[in-house]
Amino acid sequence: MIADTVKGSVRNESRGVDLLKALEVAEKGKKLDGGELRGKPVSSSLEAIRTSDADIIVEATWTNLKDAEPGLGHIVTALENGKDVVTSNKGPIALAYKKLTNLAKAKRRQLRFEATVMSGTPVFNMRESGLAGAEIKSLRGILNGTTNYILTEMATGESYGEALRRAQQMGYAEVDPSGDVEGYDPAAKITILANALLNVQVQFKDVERIGITGITNENIKDAARDSKRIKLVASASHNESGRFNVTVKPLLVPDNDILAHVDGVLNALAISMDVQPDVTIIGPGAGGDSAGYGLLNDILSIHKLRPASSYT
Repeated sequence: MIADTVKGSVRNESRGVDLLKALEVAEKGKKLDGGELRGKPVSSSLEAIRTSDADIIVEATWTNLKDAEPGLGHIVTALENGKDVVTSNKGPIALAYKKLTNLAKAKRRQLRFEATVMSGTPVFNMRESGLAGAEIKSLRGILNGTTNYILTEMATGESYGEALRRAQQMGYAEVDPSGDVEGYDPAAKITILANALLNVQVQFKDVERIGITGITNENIKDAARDSKRIKLVASASHNESGRFNVTVKPLLVPDNDILAHVDGVLNALAISMDVQPDVTIIGPGAGGDSAGYGLLNDILSIHKLRPASSYT
């Protein structure tokens, strides 16, 4: 079954939906429920979730950081109807992490969201296995490829406007780039990371957020003269008074810091813990293929953790 709020919905309970054919139909700009897929149309995405016999619902609608819909409703409906969920949608996880994880626990279902941060580069799955037994103390990273690309280009002499236009031409930035350049996207990601990895209760609206729109070429040059780079850094840690701080803001990063050398659209996350020095993960933070891999990784993780006999 495939349910898309734009392309339409289709289901075929006996044979399943031909995925290659579905992609072909979508790429032609046609509706999935137009008859070419030999399936039955579904009245709505929520109805599709409620009536499907699928074990796992993959939720990949757009990110809405105002009320998290329609993704939040999709995830709640899936969990309430006894289905595991994997999602690439930052909105529901950033705005309703506690509500959703409590619901998943109550329904004894899995909710996985690897692709919400750093796309297909493993963060949450690595924590479960590669960092098992470690207590994570703080997080610091470059979590938005668009702004990192713009700052990288500005370091070569391009103006902010020129770098932004190039990012838009290359598909790195939206026509309205405010979600990236004003720091909303990395703020959502550091909210998710803090709640999931540090086991604290952080709300998206409480993140201290400053974007890169005020950065000038002169700022970039001044930083270089001091052997530093300007990077938009998201961080989550306790301050000297013991209070928990979650921030997104441009920082002067010394050349001897690994984050200073993460350029272009790459993302990075430095994890500080109690058992060894920092571990830094570097990889792509966006892109359809990368997000798709993150979703697939979560699906495989669910199957590893749940015995086959538990599926209908």
